[in-house]
Amino acid sequence: MIVRPDPDALMASELGQWLSGKQGDRVAAKARASKIQKWGIIAACAVAALIVLFSGDIGAAAQFGFFVGAGGFGIAEWSKRGVTRTIKGGINGAIARALNMTFTVEVTPGAEYTLAREFDMLPSFDRESFEDLWCGKLGTQQFQLYQAKLEEKRSSGKSTHYVTVFNGSLITVDFARRFHGVTLIERAGRRRSFFGLLGDKDEITLGGMALSRIDLVDPRFQDLFAVWSNDQVEARYLVHPEYVERLLAIEAAFAGEKIRALFHGGQMLIIVETGDLFESGGLESDKDRMLLEQTIDQFGTLAELAVQLNERPR
Repeated sequence: MIVRPDPDALMASELGQWLSGKQGDRVAAKARASKIQKWGIIAACAVAALIVLFSGDIGAAAQFGFFVGAGGFGIAEWSKRGVTRTIKGGINGAIARALNMTFTVEVTPGAEYTLAREFDMLPSFDRESFEDLWCGKLGTQQFQLYQAKLEEKRSSGKSTHYVTVFNGSLITVDFARRFHGVTLIERAGRRRSFFGLLGDKDEITLGGMALSRIDLVDPRFQDLFAVWSNDQVEARYLVHPEYVERLLAIEAAFAGEKIRALFHGGQMLIIVETGDLFESGGLESDKDRMLLEQTIDQFGTLAELAVQLNERPR
């Protein structure tokens, strides 16, 4: 089990002093956002009045006025971003240091992201963003976790907009040994044959290799998960009933969906749709303690469950 940092001890340490020193930045950010919102309302009213004055079209005036006002509020929220990200980095960084790990808000995805795409673990998308990288050792195991958001462009008439198709966590945990083969576990039903009439396919090709469907040892999970591998013996050893129970525990802990895992090389990659996590940065200082504790719980729960998947109980 991970020894979780004490939020009160962290607030009483250098973190609390550092947060106190950021109070001026918070006040300035709130004032700046309020000013932008005010000018957004003024601009919206002015646009609406001009449209009514020159065209008499009240419907168009309300529509364009709304868009201008909404744009102003959007800019106001964006103006807070620099300060909130700085505070998030300070709070989450303190948690990471207490765990002998590192945290950065900015993320450059690596080989694990390439693998996730090669093995069809992520949906197609047109825009991607990443944040909140935690890395280091948990016990004896090298651990890494970060958040990814993928969006797809959609068209409606003459307008286009982006729809989020994935918002969750990518987690990698190193194993003490390398795998002989490659094993993928995912929710059942993704790779149906003959329009789904005959269940999942018997064989698929991902990452440039052929993977066969493996029957799960425990029939209770046969309708929940599909396992694909090029090493049947190793796959049945890795994906044992306790493993599947822990995958379900990760989903349940974060109301997550569509969890999937890949055993490749000497590493396990877990992907789960968790939504936004670790949002500890805010402009209200009276919420620091609550957000700190929330982030400790989120990271601790996810890390503990992920590390428990590292090896079969003996």
